[in-house]
Amino acid sequence: MERLTLFLGLMLILSACENNMEDVQRVSFNPKSPDEVVVNFKMVYSDSGQARVRLAAGFSETFRSPEHITHLRDSLRVDFYGKNGEIVSTLTAKYGKINHSSNQLYVKDSVRLYNYKKKQTLKTEVLYWQQKDSMIYTPKTVYIFSPKGQFRGQGLRTKQDFSRYEILKPEGNIEIEKEEEL
Repeated sequence: MERLTLFLGLMLILSACENNMEDVQRVSFNPKSPDEVVVNFKMVYSDSGQARVRLAAGFSETFRSPEHITHLRDSLRVDFYGKNGEIVSTLTAKYGKINHSSNQLYVKDSVRLYNYKKKQTLKTEVLYWQQKDSMIYTPKTVYIFSPKGQFRGQGLRTKQDFSRYEILKPEGNIEIEKEEEL
């Protein structure tokens, strides 16, 4: 009789601990949830042990499927470093998206790119940065403010240091002295 009671008790315990995997997945798994969430996100791209680009944001969400994408929000800042390790330009925006497959950063909303040496600022609403060739470009309206004047146009291409740039469709007037560089 004791053995029968022990056997029935053990069977009751084992059958009570069974979980239905469909119920568990329905409660704990959402296919639209990010694979990774980071508060105070920081990423550094380096070359030969030297920092070349430092990216920081207050909040990030990374999705690995169907594409490896990281969404960045809150105080997005990208510092671009020169050969001597000094920050040469800084990019800020309210939102960004890194496509890890194409190594491209897309930023939007209150986008600013600042060159420290030339004290010039680019303002636009959308900007793309390609890691492979260090190019920054936008098809949108751009405003550039510098000690030498203010410039406006549609579309822009520049290297990440923002020392030289090309406005694709410039608008407005500019006075250039002989042998002067913008």
